[in-house]
Amino acid sequence: MPEMVVPGPITEERCIREAVCIHTRKIFDSCKDKDCIEDLRVYPTRGSQEVIDRALSIKAGCAELLYAYIDVEPVGFNRGFYTVDVRYFYRITADAFVGPARPVEITGLAVFDKRVVLFGSEGSAKVFSSVGTNCSPDPQELPKATAPIAVVEVVDPLILNLKLVDACERCPCDCGCGCADIPAAVAACFPEELMSSGDIHRLYVTLGQFSLIRLERDTQLLIPVYDYCMPEKECPCDGGCCPEDPCELFRKVQFPVSEFFPPNSIAPRGDGFQEIRSGGCCR
Repeated sequence: MPEMVVPGPITEERCIREAVCIHTRKIFDSCKDKDCIEDLRVYPTRGSQEVIDRALSIKAGCAELLYAYIDVEPVGFNRGFYTVDVRYFYRITADAFVGPARPVEITGLAVFDKRVVLFGSEGSAKVFSSVGTNCSPDPQELPKATAPIAVVEVVDPLILNLKLVDACERCPCDCGCGCADIPAAVAACFPEELMSSGDIHRLYVTLGQFSLIRLERDTQLLIPVYDYCMPEKECPCDGGCCPEDPCELFRKVQFPVSEFFPPNSIAPRGDGFQEIRSGGCCR
């Protein structure tokens, strides 16, 4: 019996058994971006705003991406192209210094809008499926549009700068954040309501954002098949049902020498992105 092919590099002696047609999403266009978002206003919670109004200085903490709202619309003057509008919702945390006392942690919301134009091809077929929602009276799902599906991959941004300014130094029109349009799931991430007016001091943050955006469509592809994908690893025991002696398991753990003795040198760790992030973390 020939040896089963496992996931990984394919050698020349492995032969294709058959060609199969699968239904999947095909990526038609994608892009990557490195945004430096300057002077993005932070809308703090009510309690944080009271601290900010009395603060003498601010120290940046971290930024956490809470949610990304995505909208796809066709470009009227260029067939097959679509605009992808993304609205990012960030939770910003920082330390506010009020006199000689210990710093007080503050938190607030920042919102950033981004637009890209990508090719998503065209499609006019109406797709019906027997898989529907449990509460729907009709088990079939009716498509609302033939637009492609936008997928946004983002990592939590870096805080590049955070500054405290007087409210009168900014344009009077910079007074609202559309707090009524905040999704309920985002608003639930804050213990209090967000403030957009009546402030003495304001926070403005500069973020470094890495993102990947792509347009996908459901399609059928013909692909080669080597074999069925059968897991090779056995499932580990869980919930205290493992019959093996815990002391025997501990004996298999290597002694953590590096925890007791400092290393002679620091090994390089990639492009430095993780090192920058390690300075402040929301987790």
